[in-house]
Amino acid sequence: MARQWMLVTVWLLLCVNVSLQDETCSSPSVTSNMYTTTDGMIVSDVAFIVELSVTCQNGAKDLSLYAVINGVTVPVVKSLDNNKYQFSWTQDPKNVQSGEQTLRIYDEEGFSALRKVQRSGEDTSNIKPLFTVTINHPGTYQGPWVQSELVAVVTALILWYVAYSTKLKIQL
Repeated sequence: MARQWMLVTVWLLLCVNVSLQDETCSSPSVTSNMYTTTDGMIVSDVAFIVELSVTCQNGAKDLSLYAVINGVTVPVVKSLDNNKYQFSWTQDPKNVQSGEQTLRIYDEEGFSALRKVQRSGEDTSNIKPLFTVTINHPGTYQGPWVQSELVAVVTALILWYVAYSTKLKIQL
C-alpha cells in the first residue's frame, strides 16, 4: 500500500513539474512597433516603448522574456492580446543617442545563462539571445540653436544703429 502511494506521489510531482515548465520558442517570428519621445524641451526623461508580436514555429505561448538595454535587464510584459509583449524604459535626454540600436531579447533559459555569466564577470556577448529587435530613435529636439530673445536684441541694436547713423548724416 505504501508503495502505491509513493508511485502516485512521484507521478503527481512529475505532472506538476511538467505543467510548470515554460515552453521554449523555436524559430520566433517577430514584428515590432516602437514609440519614443522626440521633444526634449518639455520632458525630463526620454521614454521608449517597444511592442512585440512573437509567433513561435512550435506554437509556444506565454513566454517569459527579458530585454537587455544598455547593459540593464528589463522584464518584458505579456499583454492580454495573444502573443503580444511590451517593455519600456527611460533615459536622460543628454545621454540618448540618435540612430539605430539593437536590443537583445532572452527567454527564461537564455536569461538564466546571461545572469550566470554576469555573476562570474565573463563576457556576455557569447550568450545568444532568443531574438534581437532593432529600434530607430530619430533624435531628441533640444530647442533652437539661437534663442529668440537674442535675435530680437540683435535686430533692435542693428535698427538703432542704422537709425542713429542716418540721423547723424542728416544733421550734418
